Amino acid sequence: MFRLLIALLFTIGLAQATVAQTNEAGEPATTNERASTGGATTLEDIQARQRGEKVDNTYRSENTGQGNVEGLLGQFGPSGVSSDSDVYRALRFGSADVTVSSRGPADSVLIQDGGIWWWEFRTGPLREYGGYIIAGMLAIIVLFFLIRGKIRIDGEKTGRTVLRFTSFERFGHWLFAGSFIVLAITGLLTLYGRDFLIPIFGKEGFATIAQGCKWLHNNLAWAFMLGLIIITVNWIAHNIPNRTDLKWLAAGGGLFSKNSHPPAKKFNAGQKIIFWACILLGVSISLSGLSLLFPFELPMFAKTFSVANATGIPQALGLNLPVQMSPQEEMQYAQVWHVMVAYVFIAIIIAHIYLGSVGMEGAFDAMGTGEVEEQWAREHHSLWLEEVQEKEAGKAAASPAE
Repeated sequence: MFRLLIALLFTIGLAQATVAQTNEAGEPATTNERASTGGATTLEDIQARQRGEKVDNTYRSENTGQGNVEGLLGQFGPSGVSSDSDVYRALRFGSADVTVSSRGPADSVLIQDGGIWWWEFRTGPLREYGGYIIAGMLAIIVLFFLIRGKIRIDGEKTGRTVLRFTSFERFGHWLFAGSFIVLAITGLLTLYGRDFLIPIFGKEGFATIAQGCKWLHNNLAWAFMLGLIIITVNWIAHNIPNRTDLKWLAAGGGLFSKNSHPPAKKFNAGQKIIFWACILLGVSISLSGLSLLFPFELPMFAKTFSVANATGIPQALGLNLPVQMSPQEEMQYAQVWHVMVAYVFIAIIIAHIYLGSVGMEGAFDAMGTGEVEEQWAREHHSLWLEEVQEKEAGKAAASPAE
């Protein structure tokens, strides 16, 4: 008899709970009907989240229990005048009056709810499509090599060399290039390393590797930025576009056919494109890197988005760029942008490394010893070679005869 009574009470309670979640028509309770249940989460809310649908959280963010203390006096609760759920909501939606002992920019934000999108994007589309970019460039290079092969010197070698780059120019190049390669490797290991390093070295081994990657990445960033400054000062004057570049581009740079050598000065149009890409991407990735090196001290994206919104372009593209961000959001945008730029940068440098080494005969000597075969210079940079020879002839003519 007692068991029957318990079962009956349980059935009645379940029926009442079900009725509370539906209206008179038997439909799920709406946001307006939450008043009858004290503003609690409805069954429909829970089911919608389980289905992956977006749920309007205003009934929670606007009902954090703050500012209505008098109405709560005398009620039972683990926190006295506010329940644990009220406190959590206030912290989550930023309406809590938080007092902290430190005075850091982000110390008053205890729960940054917007970080969920960052984590999902970082561990999902960012890694996936970034991998496609790098793999796609590698596939293009392999295909190009199979079709074109190594670009050889067509004419007869002279045995004479021409100084192409001074020791200081080569120093700036290798400082920039070497630091970038290490930064790229350590960055990729940080992003993908746990997938294949943990099975090999275990979690502790991976933690040691990750810590080393972080140290190298943070400290070599300064060498990268110094190298960026040096190559900019050394070569910006030689990389101003001119009409000769149009002829070079029209001929495809001679990369796709033998015995085709369009004229070029010290840098051809292809090299100029890589140079300006390195400058623009280098500056961009350095700024976001500095923001990450000095957390919460160099916010950039809220101001950038505000300027972008003023142009009306984001709205035309259906984008809604936020102009008010918490310190954590600024860091998350900086990290995402840093990685996105890095993917494009890595793809470009992979192509540059190929053409500057195994892809073209004699190209590596330019940055290896600084001296290049005269015939190589005649085929790939004929206008520059003429300038060099004219200067040498002028010096020889001006010097007194021995």
